[in-house]
Amino acid sequence: MQASSSRLHRCLQVFAVLQWVFSFLGLAQVCLAALLLASLSRAWILVVLYLVWLYGDRDTPQAGGRRLDWVRNWAIWRHFRDYFPLSLIKTADLDPSRNYLFGFHPHGVLVTGAFGSFCTEATGFSRLFPGLRPHLLMLPCWFYVPLFRDYIMCAGLVSSNKASVSYLLSRPGGGQVAVLAVGGPLEALEAKPGALSLRIRNQKGFVKLALEHGASLVPVFSFGENDLFQQFPNPPGSWVRRVQETLQPLLTVALPLFHGRLGLLLPFRKPVHTVVGAPIPVRRSPRPSRAEVAALHALYVERLTQLFEEHKTRYGVPAHRHLVLT
Repeated sequence: MQASSSRLHRCLQVFAVLQWVFSFLGLAQVCLAALLLASLSRAWILVVLYLVWLYGDRDTPQAGGRRLDWVRNWAIWRHFRDYFPLSLIKTADLDPSRNYLFGFHPHGVLVTGAFGSFCTEATGFSRLFPGLRPHLLMLPCWFYVPLFRDYIMCAGLVSSNKASVSYLLSRPGGGQVAVLAVGGPLEALEAKPGALSLRIRNQKGFVKLALEHGASLVPVFSFGENDLFQQFPNPPGSWVRRVQETLQPLLTVALPLFHGRLGLLLPFRKPVHTVVGAPIPVRRSPRPSRAEVAALHALYVERLTQLFEEHKTRYGVPAHRHLVLT
């Protein structure tokens, strides 16, 4: 009986992860196809009404989105968490009267740790950080896809453009958290088991935004994030990498050629520990100078490196391994 229950739970975990992978890779296309088919049927009037409403709702992804707590608390996310498993680790209290910009590292292939920790309640974000509302930033292009954009906003995903981040960080009363995968899509191309390479040396836009709004910066490191998928070999300078880097600015998304268990898109069962560091207080500077941005960026990199070094051996990284910052 116990073995049967265990098999059932493992099957539910696999299903939960597969539906999540599908939502990232195929749901947008399905939503477009469904809308097109509906427009060619007797339901065309509903499509017209939806598109009219959509036009009026076009700014919502950059105005805090439309988060629904009941979606974030779906039971399926607990099975999703247990598949790897995922965990969220708090290292310091965060004042809910302030706004925060979380820098998430590394990007990984599908930012699994960020989604599980900040788009669901499966790892206990609201319990660990009461009074805070996390919003994971996603490329703006996805919010132009009808139906799909409404689904992803339910979990707290919002556009990653400047207007969206500024809206969150400028909210009076505080309590807003903008979560940014700092390395961006190109860092996904480096997401391989054991990799510790971060694109951060020239990533200073998020620091400038924090200064403009006086939002505290919080480094976040997700141990195990890069261990979930294997990629087709694409070392810098190879024809594969050249094609990927050429297509990225045209498509706005990266195209890592990845696979998981059994050569499929099912990620490996590897634990992911997302560690939230202590906040870096930021004094508001509406027009920060380059020197101010550079100084705060250097402090952020120092705190991120410190966070990694303090926790790495606890979460499976050998003591002799260090971050590679590019």
